[in-house]
Amino acid sequence: MEQHLWVAALVLASVHTLAWAAELGPEQSEAKFHGIVLYSQHKAISAEPYLKIAAEAGDREAQYYLGETIRFNKRYMTEEAEKWYTAAANQGDYYAMYQLSGKGSDLCNAMGNCPAGTKTAGEWLLQGRETAKALADKGDAEAMYVLHFLTNKDEWLEKSVAAGYPRGQWYLAVMYREGMGFFLLPWKRSEKIRDLFQRSAEGGYPKAMLEYAGELQDRGDLDQARYWLRKGAETGYTTTFGEYAVSFSIPGNPWGIPTDYVRSYGLMSLLLELDGGGNSRNFAQGELPRIAEHLSPEQIEEAKKIGTEWKATHPPLSYFPDKLGF
Repeated sequence: MEQHLWVAALVLASVHTLAWAAELGPEQSEAKFHGIVLYSQHKAISAEPYLKIAAEAGDREAQYYLGETIRFNKRYMTEEAEKWYTAAANQGDYYAMYQLSGKGSDLCNAMGNCPAGTKTAGEWLLQGRETAKALADKGDAEAMYVLHFLTNKDEWLEKSVAAGYPRGQWYLAVMYREGMGFFLLPWKRSEKIRDLFQRSAEGGYPKAMLEYAGELQDRGDLDQARYWLRKGAETGYTTTFGEYAVSFSIPGNPWGIPTDYVRSYGLMSLLLELDGGGNSRNFAQGELPRIAEHLSPEQIEEAKKIGTEWKATHPPLSYFPDKLGF
């Protein structure tokens, strides 16, 4: 049970507790946890029934993710998705308010036939700003990050970064890399990007760990590069995990990881579970036959045990999708 809670904490690292949340029983909590894991693996169809158990019990977090799941499955904002976003928003969830603020043209409002009490997209946007602003004023770095998207003002992203929000630090680094901002000296941009990735990685954000590992590799610091690559793989982030796993089967790989075909096969096999979308499963299917050429049947059995042990002692694999739905 202790390990289970540790795994849940890692997978749900981006979750922010706001206002009142329903008290879930053990089965409802397990369903919520399993639903969010499936969602993070792009298995939205499978996630829906699990999330619904906790959402119907009144859990704000599950309500938000259920709305996300339904919207993802249908590819647009359905009435059912809006219902669950609204339930979460009514409990103070500013992520849900953000999603509702972009729900479309408010057709019912234009036609004058909205259900009583229904807010317009504009009203949800205003409420989202007010809700997040109240928390940001108290020093909440995550609320500052979301305010950046609710207001389109870069100052809130910068404040979030200054307050130490790892996801915000990673995001700003990516924006700088894509050309945002002005730097008088070109190398100052590179220095700032590297610093932000480092701070985000040290703050525990999985995607930043891979970026920082790459920065260290480019600088020739392979010991630290390998450290951050492994640390990122241990979070379950699929891209980092795949890079770490396959490197054991590539002699002379750029990370300086020693060749170990047994370990590589065992870890790469775990990517086969990611059959809900993304490229990880296809990547594994392409690499495993090559790795298997170096192994005996006995070694493949040994490799499977390595995979089983990793799965039992590490968080579930995850694409770590942005909670805002990007």
